[in-house]
Amino acid sequence: MPSAWQTVKSFPGPEAVLAVRALLSEGAARLAAGAIPDPRRESTRLWAELSGSTSGAVALRADEPAAPELRARFLEAVERILRGEPRQYVVGSTGFRRLTLGCDRRALIPRPETEGLVELALDLASGGRALDLGTGSGCIALALADEGQYHEVTGIDCSAEALALARENAVACGLEVRWLQGEWCQPVVGERFDVVVTNPPYISEPEWHRLDPSVRAWEPRLALAGGLDGMTELRRIFAEVAGVLAPSGWLVMEIDSARADASVAAARHAGWTTVRVSDDLFGRPRYLVARRES
Repeated sequence: MPSAWQTVKSFPGPEAVLAVRALLSEGAARLAAGAIPDPRRESTRLWAELSGSTSGAVALRADEPAAPELRARFLEAVERILRGEPRQYVVGSTGFRRLTLGCDRRALIPRPETEGLVELALDLASGGRALDLGTGSGCIALALADEGQYHEVTGIDCSAEALALARENAVACGLEVRWLQGEWCQPVVGERFDVVVTNPPYISEPEWHRLDPSVRAWEPRLALAGGLDGMTELRRIFAEVAGVLAPSGWLVMEIDSARADASVAAARHAGWTTVRVSDDLFGRPRYLVARRES
């Protein structure tokens, strides 16, 4: 007799009636065979996220029949997980601070460490004009627009695909952000901002080749690789931001914790006089805050 998994794959239509519990068990078995850690939890979590529910709610309704369209999405999602695709891309969304954002291969997956970058920016300058350089999915710019008191938030990215995703997220969240395409500060030359926030590429070329395949094979290289020593884009940002920052304005940057000292030295070399580094939620030096004399 074929397994429930084989039955569903062979008969994806409504005639293949299967309770959620049985489907989740088959999903867990497939994930276990692919050496996915904690496969039962991953199977339940995957169903919950695809169905817009929670793991607890799934458990309470596990004996209900699985809707055919959702069942098909779940089967496809399990196979994508087994191929190594990040879960956030498979599900198509991820949480970032108070927001739920669309997430796909057009942009880097927003990470918990970057939420601390937003916190610092809000603490230093919660009003005025804010600029997010290398906005990607728009997570930083949208969080600033959501939580700050800015009269304008601008997000810049050189990738048209990433900006398209950011715009989609802005519409879904009901938030207003000005989106511009271009290289770092070039689209806003002549303007002034009270806070500039950025999570630039800071992985060196040798480190890029050693990245876990779940990152290297799926997330955009443009958003990760920062040149031979990982500092190429940081140096450019230190040089350009000085021209668009208002007097007493702040630069808030996510950096590689292994190159914190080098990042501080590069900032000071570029003329930044007030420079400090703060730790992330894991206790690693992750956020560089800088100011220049007027």
